Amino acid sequence: MIALLGKLFIKNHKDYSDRAVRKKYGFLTGFVGIFLNILICAGKITVGVISSAVSVVADGINNLSDAASSVVTVVGFKIADKPVDKEHPYGHGRVEYVAAMLVSLIIMVIGVELAISAIKKIVAPQAVNITYVTLVILGVSVAVKLYMFLYNYVWSKKLDSSVLKATALDSIADAVSTFVVFICAFVSMYWSLPVLDGCAGIAVAVFIIFTGLKSFGGIFTELVGKPPKKEFVENIEKAVSGSPMVLGVHDVIVHDYGPGRVMVSLHVEVPADTDLLTSHDCVDEIENKLEKEFRCYATIHVDPVVRDPESMKLRKMFLKRIKECFPSYSIHDFRISGDKENPTVSFDVLAPFIDKSTEEEIKDEVMEKIKDVAPSYTVSIRIDRPFN
Repeated sequence: MIALLGKLFIKNHKDYSDRAVRKKYGFLTGFVGIFLNILICAGKITVGVISSAVSVVADGINNLSDAASSVVTVVGFKIADKPVDKEHPYGHGRVEYVAAMLVSLIIMVIGVELAISAIKKIVAPQAVNITYVTLVILGVSVAVKLYMFLYNYVWSKKLDSSVLKATALDSIADAVSTFVVFICAFVSMYWSLPVLDGCAGIAVAVFIIFTGLKSFGGIFTELVGKPPKKEFVENIEKAVSGSPMVLGVHDVIVHDYGPGRVMVSLHVEVPADTDLLTSHDCVDEIENKLEKEFRCYATIHVDPVVRDPESMKLRKMFLKRIKECFPSYSIHDFRISGDKENPTVSFDVLAPFIDKSTEEEIKDEVMEKIKDVAPSYTVSIRIDRPFN
């Protein structure tokens, strides 16, 4: 349904990376969610009150909170699309992450409230009067929630949206919880087990709280800063390495300020004898290419590389010794400086996060392994950590 509505009402509806298109799809998914949640909420509360089933009523109230979550989704997309201003030079894209976090908090609050209601029902059980109408409403609700999970999950992937992903997790949690209520209601039609209603409510509450915590943890990681997608970094490196002047690419750093607000900085190695203006023109061309192909703002630092026989030989010797001891390490920015009496070799060592060693400890270990490779040189190394 979302795809059909998008095709009818959204211009360039397949350009999912365009911010205006993303906002409109966010509105569509949000408004559809509000409508469906209010619909099944009304049905559940009605049959829940008639049958005196606290688990059904609580499940209906949960759907009302989902409608509120959909409102948060719409508002999040609206604010996130605001242009940059003096107070927010990087835009408002991260508001979408905040909206997703609010959705997660709403999920957990509803789970706690449901648990309290269920405990009260266990302490003071009441007979329930389940009818086939109750079962039909619950069955339809499960189907609707599964549909909502599917469309939110699919569009969270297409739009790279954290808030839609959180909403999808909420929907599948609702589908599971309603299915549990359905099973308990079915059992209650044939066996008089008043306490079962409360037990079902607790099971549903625990699942909802767990889903909310999982979603909250994922969004928290987004806000704190997580590594970029491996495919994105690989494609950046491939695009940059395609320039004939580039000898190597390293220190790729991706700053995510929300969808459509990605900034990339990286280092490229070029021959040291290249004219400065030529290097500058090359970097400008690469930056424009990255902005066009990946919709990101790119800043590139140039590292001149001397490729004389002595430098290349020493680099190969150092790299071989380091790889023998630390296979996952690599080196870059290799250079020789100083005069013949006091030559210095400098380079950076890229050390992945494979242990808990500090940078100083890693530096000491590397120096110990390479100290006899070129004893006539003073060795200066710097430890780099990967940002991706």
